[in-house]
Amino acid sequence: MGLDRPDDAGVYKVSEDLALIQTVDFFTPIVDDPYWFGQVAAANALSDIYAMGGTPKTAMNLVGFPVKKMDISILRQIIQGGLDKLTEAGVVLVGGHSVEDNELKYGLSVTGFIHPNNVLTKKEIRLADRLILTKPIGTGVINTAIKGGLASKETIDTVTELMATLNREAATLMQEYEVHACTDITGFGLLGHIAEMVIGSGIGVELIAKAIPILPDSLDFAAMGLFPAGAYRNKEFRECMVEFSSAIDPLVRDLLFDPQTSGGLLICVESTQAEALLKDLHAAGMGDASIIGKVVGKPREKILVL
Repeated sequence: MGLDRPDDAGVYKVSEDLALIQTVDFFTPIVDDPYWFGQVAAANALSDIYAMGGTPKTAMNLVGFPVKKMDISILRQIIQGGLDKLTEAGVVLVGGHSVEDNELKYGLSVTGFIHPNNVLTKKEIRLADRLILTKPIGTGVINTAIKGGLASKETIDTVTELMATLNREAATLMQEYEVHACTDITGFGLLGHIAEMVIGSGIGVELIAKAIPILPDSLDFAAMGLFPAGAYRNKEFRECMVEFSSAIDPLVRDLLFDPQTSGGLLICVESTQAEALLKDLHAAGMGDASIIGKVVGKPREKILVL
């Protein structure tokens, strides 16, 4: 695929009908429960394969563990969580590597298969495409609240289950439609990942703020200033590419830069097929999925939020 523009994973053509998709992702704990941390980390690592339109096949664990500070049983629970999520996805764990580290880290490298003609990238957005987001945003703010002991059990359970949910079903459904581009929403936030789509495209994106699904409680936590450091970095880096309507709540503006963990897919689909795809996503249990905007001719290589 080349390294001239960013994408979700690397793609290597093996033959005329087979290409490998390769990705790697790991991070420090974002939830207290070791088993659920393993589930979330695995779902997050698999997501890049789904975003490229591929099928994940094999995975390898990456572990940094403070063996002198933590009981090894914690690591066993993390690994079990990851393995169970891989099993759900039909992915084979083929090995891994661990090191002693002062800070706990876990993730996976993942390899998937795809036909070379079916690879979805960020850069192929087309004029009039509709943008469908399959999961709500706000996990960065809520995870900060969890670390501060401010989130309720109900909120913790909701966001943890959301982050542990595979993007497999959405990836499968979109294959039935004329999808031109796709990405998953993770560390760069919604606006950061859309920015990567429009750079070099000669066209722009128009978002409807009220159509963007936002997690309950995230606005309340945002009002308390509980944004992770990554949100400020994302805003500083990409704010120059965004034009906000004066009517947009400043808290909503900042949430659009909030770094997500194991977020949803952002699917750019042919305009006449968007409603049908959305209906299928809802029928498959993705009730928060929403058409959040469209690709427009102007402003060029900018994002307009209305």
